[in-house]
Amino acid sequence: MKQQWSRKWASSTQTRKQRKFRYNAPLHARHKFLSSHLSKELRARYRTRSLPLRKGDFVLIARGGMKHMRGKVESVDTKSSRASIEGIKVKKTDGSEVPKFFRASRLTIVELNLDDKRRQALLERKGKKNLKKDEIKENLKRDEKQKEKTVLPAKEAK
Repeated sequence: MKQQWSRKWASSTQTRKQRKFRYNAPLHARHKFLSSHLSKELRARYRTRSLPLRKGDFVLIARGGMKHMRGKVESVDTKSSRASIEGIKVKKTDGSEVPKFFRASRLTIVELNLDDKRRQALLERKGKKNLKKDEIKENLKRDEKQKEKTVLPAKEAK
């Protein structure tokens, strides 16, 4: 593997080279590493398995001690490849509370933030293989209407 990061790099079975690929990746490429699975309902609607996390997505924690808790993504840190969720905090030894960060692979997206037109275009492109374009646009419009009507309740952190 070359010294500098390359998008065209063919994968290796050596763990050290895989780790080097991820650590040397620029931030715009690391955004792709922050992908989470979609819930079964979203997966059926958009015909895609995963999407990169965005601020404003509602997620379900799928692994760890805080499993089954829900919340809105508060921030996404591409440098450390982690995301924080609103309302989930950790108490430090000095008594102050700081946000708890989670790996994207441990989260499941329950509701998408569709404010960005680029993200809607991405969903259209990804679902284009298996679904007609008109059906995808209808699903996007239906999601926007549902988003205005309902908001998922977040469970309280311990």
